[in-house]
Amino acid sequence: MRSDEFPDNDEDSPFTPDQRSAVAARSTWVSVAVNLVLSIAQIAAGIMAKSQGLIADGIHTLSDLVADFVVLIANHHSQKDADQDHPYGHQRFETAASLVLGALLLAVGLGMLWSAASKLQSPDSIASVHITALWVAAGALIAKELLFRYMLAMAKRVKSSMLVANAWHARSDAASSLVVGVGIIGNLMGYPILDPIAAALVGFMVTRMGWSFGWDAMHDLMDRAVDEVEVQAIRQTLLATPGISSVHDIRTRKMGDMIVVDAHLEVNATLSVEQGHDIAVAARNRVMQRHRVINMMTHVDPYKRPDRDHEAPSGARDFSQLPGK
Repeated sequence: MRSDEFPDNDEDSPFTPDQRSAVAARSTWVSVAVNLVLSIAQIAAGIMAKSQGLIADGIHTLSDLVADFVVLIANHHSQKDADQDHPYGHQRFETAASLVLGALLLAVGLGMLWSAASKLQSPDSIASVHITALWVAAGALIAKELLFRYMLAMAKRVKSSMLVANAWHARSDAASSLVVGVGIIGNLMGYPILDPIAAALVGFMVTRMGWSFGWDAMHDLMDRAVDEVEVQAIRQTLLATPGISSVHDIRTRKMGDMIVVDAHLEVNATLSVEQGHDIAVAARNRVMQRHRVINMMTHVDPYKRPDRDHEAPSGARDFSQLPGK
């Protein structure tokens, strides 16, 4: 799920940067506590129960700890105010963090695949696991699924793609624990090779998710536009502004979880420069209040009807709602 897939909400008040930062920090610290306990339990139990799948799952959980601290650092830096070097703010620190998370997942996944492949090349060396590994895997599955649901709810609440990435990282852990559990059951039933196969499947899932997050983050860093649904929502907000007759050349680009917008606004050609300016200011304010837009650049163009160039269009007659009018 990308940040541009969040539904637009015109009625609820957007969260302030401080509120978003507080929610992100709280949910991430919960993840740190859960992952710390799980990684220790999984790796220790995996070693004692001789389960490669459980050890791989524990390493995956351990990587979550690193990911959590990346999120905490990014959350802190992305809330900094705009400065001379970063006039649009530091929101893209979140996108950079998503890229790091993707790279981390990719590296961990490839490492799991390598380890599992080495084990599968010598199946005679695969040991039978102890049933303790199954109980630990089941407990980890439940804990990770609950953690995923909590973190995703927090991410949707503040509309943060970085938190969404971290939440799905937790879900990948839940899925991997399920696969590991199945592998351990197969091993206990007399099919030892299923344990390293489970480890390989976990590695594949982690690698795939890492590539997905990294690819999305790279595109966002290259000024990817938001989806057409959100562009049309912004267009409708502009057209509903008193005085605007038409809108064209709307361009958007991602700035972390926020958006930068450029738009050409057409107003009645007979209006004064001051009136055209007031309409543009009103339109900009409406968009920034109703959408996750951090900045909007407007260009005012004259609108002339083909049949009667000097007749003011109906949308340009009412200036009662403009600031100062």
